[in-house]
This record gives sequence, C-alpha cells and structure tokens, in this order.
Amino acid sequence: MASITNLLQTLADGGVISFPTDTVPALATLPAQGEQIFHLKQRQPDKPLILLGAAWEDFAPYVAGTAAERQQWEAIAQQYWPGPLTLVLPATDQVPATLNPQKPGTIGIRIPDQAFALELLRQSQPLATTSANRSGQPPLTRFGDIQATFPTVAVPSALDFPPDQAWGTGQPSTVAQWTGVGWQILRQGSIFLPA
Repeated sequence: MASITNLLQTLADGGVISFPTDTVPALATLPAQGEQIFHLKQRQPDKPLILLGAAWEDFAPYVAGTAAERQQWEAIAQQYWPGPLTLVLPATDQVPATLNPQKPGTIGIRIPDQAFALELLRQSQPLATTSANRSGQPPLTRFGDIQATFPTVAVPSALDFPPDQAWGTGQPSTVAQWTGVGWQILRQGSIFLPA
C-alpha cells in the first residue's frame, strides 16, 4: 500500500504519523521522537505514551522481567492479542525516558487488531503512540479531523481511508499493569482479565 510507504518515510524523517487501530486512530512516531507527540497534543508528562507493535517478540528489547514473568506475560498476550489490551510492564533502559517521563521504569505495550496497522508495524517495528486528539479532548476518529487538528501529521491516503469515515470502535483499550504478583487494572475497557 502506498500509504504505508509514505508513512514509513515520514517516520524515517523524524515526523509524526497517524494510522487506524482497532480502538481509535493513533498518533505515532519512532520511540526516540516521542517528545514530539507530547508537544503536539499539549500533553502532560504524567500521561505516558505506549508502544504498539506487530508481534510479542518485537517488544523484547523494551521489557525487563524474569523468564517466568515473561512466560506469564506472553501467555496473556497470546490470549488477548491482537486486541484492545495494553500491558504495562517493567521497562529496560532501551525505552526512551520521554515515553514515560514521570515513571520511566515501566512501558505500556499493545498489538492492535487492525490489518493496516499490523502491516505498518511489521515494517516500522514498535512505535511510540497515543490517541489522536488534543490532551483532554475526545479521541478523533476521522482522518480529515486529525489532519485539520494536526496539519503537520502524515495520514494515510484518502484512497485507503476516506477522510470523513470514522475508524475503530471508539473505545480505548483496557490497561493492565504488572504488580509483580498479578495485574492492576488502570483503565477498564472491553477486555476483562481474570482476577
């Protein structure tokens, strides 16, 4: 898809892109460029970005844990991914501090259930992401609205994604943080983890 080639070039040039996911469209950049998203969204540093990827293995450089913990996390991932579940796990020093300025020891990760996003992420590797909206405003679901709000952000071609059509379910993902012994739900979405 031509859209993916153009979006990958914008990323390589250090820019910010938007693309559809299964929940709401994302703003995204290479992990090292994450501060651009905070600036664009006028986002407070206490609201971290997450990494979206295409496969569990893609997150290996960013996640710190014992072999037993990784096995447990991967089992949850295999059960619910791709899908609307964000896992907040201990982070390695490979995660740029700008992704989570106030709690740099953790990182949220997710694999979205959306074909275009998965193909883009296979080629780009994990991207720093968040919903496409100004901080405190509802997520934007149409690429025309995203481009009007963020004129410098690259969006997919109108041939692939008509700008006036809404994309995704509109419901954010469930966010679950590893506590060392189990999961703490930080935001409840459509996925309910077993207690």
